[in-house]
Amino acid sequence: MSLEALNKQVKTDLSYLAFGGPSWVRTLKKPEGHVYDVVIVGGGQSGLGAAFGLLRERISNILVIDENREGWEGPWETYARMVTLRTPKHLTSIDLGIPSLTFRAWWEAQFGPEGWEALDKIPRGDWMNYLRWFRKVLNLPVINEVKLKLIEPTDEGIHRLHIEGTGAPSDILLARKVILATGIQGGGEWHVPPFIAEKLPHHLYAHSSETIDFKALQGKKIGILGGGASAFDNANFALSEGAAEVHVFVRRKKLQRINPIRYMEVSGLIERFQALSDADKYAIIAHFFKYNQPPTNDTFGRAASWPGFHLHLGAPWLDVEAADQGAVVTTPQGKFTFDFLIICTGLVTDPALRPELKLVESHIARWGDRYHPPKELANPMLDAHPYLSPGFAFISRDEKGKKLLYGIFAFNYSGLISCGITAAALSGLKYGIRKLVSEVADQLFLDDCEKILKDFYSYNEIEFVGEWTKKE
Repeated sequence: MSLEALNKQVKTDLSYLAFGGPSWVRTLKKPEGHVYDVVIVGGGQSGLGAAFGLLRERISNILVIDENREGWEGPWETYARMVTLRTPKHLTSIDLGIPSLTFRAWWEAQFGPEGWEALDKIPRGDWMNYLRWFRKVLNLPVINEVKLKLIEPTDEGIHRLHIEGTGAPSDILLARKVILATGIQGGGEWHVPPFIAEKLPHHLYAHSSETIDFKALQGKKIGILGGGASAFDNANFALSEGAAEVHVFVRRKKLQRINPIRYMEVSGLIERFQALSDADKYAIIAHFFKYNQPPTNDTFGRAASWPGFHLHLGAPWLDVEAADQGAVVTTPQGKFTFDFLIICTGLVTDPALRPELKLVESHIARWGDRYHPPKELANPMLDAHPYLSPGFAFISRDEKGKKLLYGIFAFNYSGLISCGITAAALSGLKYGIRKLVSEVADQLFLDDCEKILKDFYSYNEIEFVGEWTKKE
């Protein structure tokens, strides 16, 4: 099968499901401009999947916006530096159960079934190409180079979205529902330890999420802080781009060997997570944070195979300082001097860190407001996460905030404790999209329920036109 044939198969499959039927949502009209039923912020895999899910529910008055230029949404062509995805290739995601929309169908259309069998893991660049195809074949309503600056709720239950960018149709978008499909950093910000950010000029370091000129680091000596998968991704990438030496520093005395996601994928923990008690949710994610995600065997092997690769275990960074030669790092194993540092320390989740939520974040309930864990599990980083509904909606910590937050959904990494990895990992996305779409659709239906029921009770269109004539 060719891609052209696959495109036709997608349209045929969707026609069998009556995809694209008339919307049932009541249209709102405002003098200010068009009111979208849903605006999705983020055109990466989560945003595209959410858009497809809404369209399947006949919610078509939607728009997806993304701050990046077309084809560069998400991390895959920017700061993601792994060779392949870490997710097993057989797991499905944003296809939502349509076989012709799966990555496998797209791959086999180009490389055949034999090519699929020979594939170990999905190459990063091919995953991005699949997302580009997914958007195009479904004709999803995405506009690029539009950045959300602020969500301004109104008394009418409509959110004014202040936007900017070369692709912006105006300064304001109006939306009944807003889905923040803003990825791993969308619930907070990338984290650089203060002792680094405060003591070093930025030309000596970068967080792994930033754009890094690796060509300028050819022949240089690089220090990397972190023991997770991204540390080894960046080490391999730097060495492949010509760095002379890369030293990875890990706080632990042994590398993590257990990946809890592998168990979650087969145990029901991902798809049924929202059914758990708060105590279980908190304990599970506390355990998840304890292990986090180790590098894949092939990622570690690629990095370690370079002559210039060095691994330092039991070596937290105690201090850093700028020097004539670069940056000096102090560890329990001594001092090291590097030309450049890459910080792979993840992110901090807190709605207060998100500028678009400035007008509402003080009302957002956090886990610290709703649940008090046993002392041995308590973690301020977990407590700062928003306490969300099973469908990713923000919940207010006070009466005043209920109206302001109504209709805003956090379909990003900040839902980790409330909803598990259903919006935080590719292996959970297909479950999260269904729950998100269901709650958005329920809200829209209940918002319009009075009008729908009024029309239902007055409905009098004749369907049966048969006449009975009594036979003598």
